[in-house]
Amino acid sequence: MSRATSDLLDGPVEASAGLAVYGAEAVDRSAAASTRAALVADNAPGRLADKDPTLWGPDAQEEAKIRLGWVDTFRRSRELLPQLAELKAELGDLDHVVLAGMGGSSLAPEVIACTMGRPLTVLDTTDPGQVRAAITDRLDRTVVVVASKSGSTVETDSHRRAYWQAFLDAGLTEAEAGRRFVIVTDPGSPLAATAADMGAFVVLADPEVGGRYSALTAFGLVPAALAGVDVAALLDEAEALAESLPRDGDNPALALGAALGAAATTGRDKVALVSDGSGIEGLGDWIEQLIAESTGKNGIGILPVVVEGPDSPGATGEDVLTVTYGGALAAGAVPGGGVNPDLAVNGPLGAHFLAWEYATAISGVVLGIDPFDQPNVTESKENTNRLLGSGLPVEAPAFTEDGIEVHAPAGAPGDLAGVLRWLVDGLGDDGYLAVMAYLDRFADSAAAKVRPLLASAGGRPVTFGWGPRFLHSTGQYHKGGPQVGSYLQITGAVSDDLPVPGKAYTFGELQAAQAAGDRQALAERLRPVVRLHLTDRAAGLAQLLDTIRNLRP
Repeated sequence: MSRATSDLLDGPVEASAGLAVYGAEAVDRSAAASTRAALVADNAPGRLADKDPTLWGPDAQEEAKIRLGWVDTFRRSRELLPQLAELKAELGDLDHVVLAGMGGSSLAPEVIACTMGRPLTVLDTTDPGQVRAAITDRLDRTVVVVASKSGSTVETDSHRRAYWQAFLDAGLTEAEAGRRFVIVTDPGSPLAATAADMGAFVVLADPEVGGRYSALTAFGLVPAALAGVDVAALLDEAEALAESLPRDGDNPALALGAALGAAATTGRDKVALVSDGSGIEGLGDWIEQLIAESTGKNGIGILPVVVEGPDSPGATGEDVLTVTYGGALAAGAVPGGGVNPDLAVNGPLGAHFLAWEYATAISGVVLGIDPFDQPNVTESKENTNRLLGSGLPVEAPAFTEDGIEVHAPAGAPGDLAGVLRWLVDGLGDDGYLAVMAYLDRFADSAAAKVRPLLASAGGRPVTFGWGPRFLHSTGQYHKGGPQVGSYLQITGAVSDDLPVPGKAYTFGELQAAQAAGDRQALAERLRPVVRLHLTDRAAGLAQLLDTIRNLRP
């Protein structure tokens, strides 16, 4: 055991209801004055547990008033349990559960299903190949959960239309097709009215909980329950932890939030999220969207960096807070799973959800931002809608190298290796690189290997996101957070497009418009944006990975 890990184990551990946080006190001591002591002096723990909307200042008060339901939504969510049991029984002949949702509406159920070992197909893309693969998979046994808080999410509406048409094309009547849909949305949303027209099942969500805080509402519970998860156990785990939330001590969620805030205000504003391999699957992606979208605004924020494992590049750094997460550890087990973390968070999944939500809200107090709004998310959406109406811009590449068209700013090198070297060398001491892949995350899964390779080549934090789902998470941070990012967008040729029924555009055109709209939003901030367009996806990815592996350090 290393000295650093030994110190973590020997230091104070804050625990409640099976959730333990190691290392928080040491992080708090690294600040000139105790962040936690200041929060306690302001009675922040009690005020948050009481849903006090004044915690984040007068400008955030109106938003906070209607967004604090997550503090105790696990209690109201128990009212859903009989409805979920009836729904599962009614749909017992449909054993292929598809979730069409974006951001918080899809990431929490995906974590729940993966952790509990239950099958769930998550459709959170506009890539025509990935959409077609989902629609043609076990259609005769499929029930589709369409989840959208606002009811107007373009991706989710497109998925609903595509599945509806697929069911009709398979010979189902409209009444039979309607039975195949479960709609999860807020009361009074446009989607609730559409569901009534379709004859679909409707489950209304808690209207006082924002999307990224909605893990323990209908958005997280409905698809998980249909997939066979005992969701009551998640509520039990959260409720057990909730008893600690008002306390000044023995409050692991407060310890976590104070540590995140203390680190961010003392030079460690990047958080590497590393699974320790002890049973919580995919939680880093959910934490990423929660922290990035909640804190990345007004030029400040905490950048989450999801890394593949303890040995992966980018897990540590001078401006990086290394945080590992996992399930409850066996006696004597070492937190971290092989990396020496600054913080280790271990416990049951339901407690994780509530603790990270609470900690994110607490970090918002420390940073002086509203953790419940997302003022910059609409920029890319508006650009997308405009491009769908006016047509995609004609963009000539700066150069083409084999199967990759390279779109780079003026003054960038004229070869692929040079452009990539230029990107990573330009990050400086506080920058980060965001890789944004508008591809099929299953068929083109090799694209994810770009992240650790570039992190190794540049020695700086590198994030990776599948488009367009990252637009509903880190997309806010890219535009509203510290303007120190550089961006590598990867797009691919569409060989077999798919129409969006009832719309004048295809999935391929929607995907291209989303990528172009996001590029425009980032370019307007005068940050480096490079686009690599793969004229042949498989060959282009192989070429790209080979080029990065050969980059000189």
